[in-house]
Amino acid sequence: MIVRRLEDLIGTDADVEGGDRDQATGTWRSRRLLLARDGVGFSLHDTVLFAGTSTTMRYANHVEAVYVIEGAGKLRDLETGDVHALAPGTMYLLNGGERHTLDVEQDLRCVCVFNPPVTGREVHDADGTYPLLTEDD
Repeated sequence: MIVRRLEDLIGTDADVEGGDRDQATGTWRSRRLLLARDGVGFSLHDTVLFAGTSTTMRYANHVEAVYVIEGAGKLRDLETGDVHALAPGTMYLLNGGERHTLDVEQDLRCVCVFNPPVTGREVHDADGTYPLLTEDD
């Protein structure tokens, strides 16, 4: 059994800020509740995307499920041009390597699940993609 409290992750290596490389400050903060090292087959994150920011990403090596629990924003699929409103109770799944942008109107707090799990050492590349790392890398 694993039991963790969000408040215990603050300021540790499981508390990560990031965002688009062309922005002076981070556009998001992710607290990683479960990582690859936990050996459960997925990672679990409590992530906040900051109001007034836009973040472009693409998960070519992972599937990500996102469940919005607070805030408001828009999800833009850069391949199709589709735009989806994000509000509490909305879930979206990135399962095809979709290049997408999150435009955040109010701090957007989400629960995110990655498969395969992230290690916590990944950094978005210029395309917004996480590399596929394992605990052995």
